[in-house]
Amino acid sequence: MSSIPNRYSQIIEKIFFKYFTEGSTEVSFEREDIVRVAHELKVKLPKNLGDLVYSFRYRTILPEAIRAKAPESKEWIIQSRGTARYAFVIAQMTNIAPSPNLIAIKIPNATPGVISKYALSDEQALLAKLRYNRLIDIFTGITCYSLQSHLRTTVPGMGQVETDEIYIGLDRRGAHYVFPIQAKGGRDKLGVVQIEQDFAICAEKFPELICRPIAAQFMADDVIAMFEFVKGEKGIALSSEKHYRLVAAEDMTTEDLENYRHQSF
Repeated sequence: MSSIPNRYSQIIEKIFFKYFTEGSTEVSFEREDIVRVAHELKVKLPKNLGDLVYSFRYRTILPEAIRAKAPESKEWIIQSRGTARYAFVIAQMTNIAPSPNLIAIKIPNATPGVISKYALSDEQALLAKLRYNRLIDIFTGITCYSLQSHLRTTVPGMGQVETDEIYIGLDRRGAHYVFPIQAKGGRDKLGVVQIEQDFAICAEKFPELICRPIAAQFMADDVIAMFEFVKGEKGIALSSEKHYRLVAAEDMTTEDLENYRHQSF
């Protein structure tokens, strides 16, 4: 998981236990609590208060003392409750990690060399590879077009939310789709909170389109894991996972092509 300043853990832990009572399934707090608790702990206040909450929602796990208060097979997640308001909420174990047992499908790498050279972050590099290699199309089997990067909007009941990129898709029947994309570097975590927000963005901004949230994550050896999600009876569920390895064209062997003709991944 991504590293964060130790004071972040101190602040979030004190906020949690300030309002937590045994048996609680939800613990509410406000952004102003960050200021008050930082002063109480006599630690440096984060320059961006929102970054503290964002870090524990999307980048790293909560402190062990908080996780220990979750029932078996469940965990605490942080949800938005409107402008500058949040809540720790009990949920099923939700961190999503690539399966170690899937085969990596070779794809000829179409990423321009100059893009690979100057990509500024794991996330940006991953989004570029998805776009230039049409991996959203390949993964979903639908013709897709990038509509907007880093869509940030407000959803009733959630407050401000964002997704890394929005694709619009069209299938052979003429049906239209919206694909919100979450892109994660190798050390960042992917959780159900982000996928719930992507469903909410679709419902608010694209209610007439078929919503199919997608996530992508870098793995070792230049492999990209891709996930698709659906809403099930018990909440968000993983519906599909594939792994792709971008390779030079000369590394695609006749044996590879013959195997792909006869295998069902």
